Order: sequence, then structure tokens, then C-alpha cells
Amino acid sequence: MSAAIGQAELAALQRRSVWLLSAGQVLGGFAVGATLSLGALLAADISGSDAWSGMAATMSTLGAAIAAIPLARIAVRHGRRVALGGGALVSALGASLTIVAATVRSFPLLLLALALLGTGVAVGLQARFAATDLASDRTRGRDLSIVVWATTIGAVIGPNLLEPGDAVGRVLGLVPLTGPFLFGIAAQVLAALVYLFALRPDPLLTARALGATSDAGSRPEQTAAVSRARERFAITAVALSHATMVAVMSMTPVHLLHHGASLTIIGLTISLHVAGMFALSPVFGILADRLGRLPVILLGQSLFVAALVTIAMGAESAPAVSVGLVLLGLGWSASTVAGSALITESTEPIRRPRVQGISDTLMSLSGAVGGALAGPILAFVGFDGLAVAATALVAVVVVGTIVVSRRPAAPVPASG
Repeated sequence: MSAAIGQAELAALQRRSVWLLSAGQVLGGFAVGATLSLGALLAADISGSDAWSGMAATMSTLGAAIAAIPLARIAVRHGRRVALGGGALVSALGASLTIVAATVRSFPLLLLALALLGTGVAVGLQARFAATDLASDRTRGRDLSIVVWATTIGAVIGPNLLEPGDAVGRVLGLVPLTGPFLFGIAAQVLAALVYLFALRPDPLLTARALGATSDAGSRPEQTAAVSRARERFAITAVALSHATMVAVMSMTPVHLLHHGASLTIIGLTISLHVAGMFALSPVFGILADRLGRLPVILLGQSLFVAALVTIAMGAESAPAVSVGLVLLGLGWSASTVAGSALITESTEPIRRPRVQGISDTLMSLSGAVGGALAGPILAFVGFDGLAVAATALVAVVVVGTIVVSRRPAAPVPASG
């Protein structure tokens, strides 16, 4: 089969896969953006207490963490198409159960539904890795980052359709706040159709058929040890970068509200942060391909430092906090894109889907832990103290980057 597909055909197949994965990301991001934002309101309404509103984000994050490894195992056995398509359908089921839970006013059922809805987040994370299955070393970061960038479209459009969705729900006789979940169901079903029927041939199975795994395990022991060290570092860097971002971002609305900011200012700040997370990801992908993964991870940590210093020094100023949140998003983007590319190229092809699933699980769990610890830290030392505390996570990644950079890079068999 290797002889049957030339480099030009392989490059064309990779481009097609990236654009199809991006289309799925737009739909998936739209579904999550249009529905998860209502989870906290439903949780507070059905439980009867605002204290339970945070469980919406917690359950969706845990759902993403739990789904990551099973989706990776499905990808190993049946390919990316089945894993991504099946995950999108599970997320659609979660959106459906959310409507049911709101109708019968069952809080436990709502929590289960939100966890299933979180599977859509896991699908989005795995889709970025699917973009690397057939990528060359020269374009791996760029291809991965394009799929990450596609999330921007759905994430921006989705929340703006909450009122139209609620209007549709009222016409259909649904209970308040559940109409937008119909849009989520439709978007995830469409994403599943893209993955299951359009993503052909399957990028992971194609890479395997082209002999990507034929030389797995053939590297010298010393070379394999260096690659494993880089793999472990990359997983850690992605997880800690995500924890840093979530810890500060999740407390920003609370801090701004307590300091008199309007909901408009709070919404604008979070929107700018989301733009920072995704809008420039292709730039960081190209930089990671040209400069290397480790320099771009260091760039991401430098942006984190700039963000945290800005927030610590300007915690009482909404404009300063907004600038800090944009820098925080940019730091997350650079670190996640470069770190994800490093995970892929440091791992033998036969192990990649499983290791990628472990990375996504740890990434989601670290976000959940970061968000959970941020509240008590904010209460004890304030928003500026939270920013200072978050620099400890940045320091760990910076030290790890320096240590790993002193070891020579070990070549890993390419996917194509």
C-alpha cells in the first residue's frame, strides 16, 4: 500500500482529513458552546440552590476525563471515525437527557446528562490528535493547530444562539432553558455524520496500513528512554498549563462581579480570553514546526508569566484583568499546541492513541482540580494571590523544559 500512495496523494489525503476534522470541531464546539453555558443555570434551578451550580462544569469536565481513554481504545481497534462519531452521538444523548432531566426535575439525571455531554469535549481533544495521524514532521504542529482553531467558530456562535434556541423550545412546549439543547443535539448528530461517513479513509487506520507501526519497538534502548522522557514531560506540560489556565479563568467572573463589573464587561473579558485560546493557534502551530516544540512551550510559559504578573499587579482594574486573560489564553494555546505535537512525535506510532487518551484524561482532571482549588485560594489570598500561586505551576513546566532540552531529541517513526 505504501507504494500505491505517493507523497502527493498522501498530502492531499491529509489536507482532506484536517478540513473534515475541522468541520466536526466547528459543529462540536457549537454544540458545547450552545448548551454547557446553560448547565449551571439548570443545576441551580433543579437543585434549588446556587451552591450546586458549579457541578455543571465539574460533571462535564469529569465526563471528558472519563471518556478520553475509552475513545482512544476504540480508535486503536476501529479507527478515528468510529471513536469520534460514537463520542459525538454520546454527547447528543447527553443533550437529550438534559431536556428529560429538566422536564422531570431530576438532579441526579441532570448530572449524568452533563457528564455524557462532556464526551463532546473529549471528542474535540481527540480530533486534534487525529490531525497528526498522517502529518509529516514539517506540518504536524500546523495541522493540529488548525483543528484547534476551528473550535473558535462554534465556541463564539453557540452562546449567541441561546435565546433563539429557547424560543424554539417554547414553540415546541419544552420547559424553560432547554430549547438550546435541541441545537446541541442537531450539531452533534451532524458532527457524527461527518466523522462516520465523510472521514474516509480513516487517518489512523491508513497510517497503520502504510507501515507506521512496522518499526515500533525497534529503536535502541537509550533512544527509547529519551523519547519516553520527552513524552512524560509533554503530558505534564499540557496538564499543568491547562490547570493554570482554568484556575485563573474560572475565578475571573467571580472576582470582577465582586468588584462591581457589569455582566457585559465580564462577558467581554471571557470572550477575549476564549479568542486568545483559539484564534492564534495556527500561528503557534507554525512556530512549533519551524522553531521546535520546546521553544514554543517556553514561549507559552512566558506568556503565562506576563498574564499572571499583569493580573497580580492590576487585580483591581477590569482592563488590566482583561489584558491578563488574553495573555493567559495565548499562553495556553502555545503550550497546548506545542505540547500536543511533542506528545505525538515522542511516542511510538503503535502507542500513540493510548498515550494521547491518557494525556487528555490528565488534562481534563488537572483542569477540574485547578478549578476546585482556585476557589479556596481566592477566598484566602484574593485574586492577586491566586495569580501568584499559579506561577508555581509555570515554574515546574519551565524547569522541565530546561531539563528535557539538554537531552538530544530522539527520532520517532513518522506516521506517514
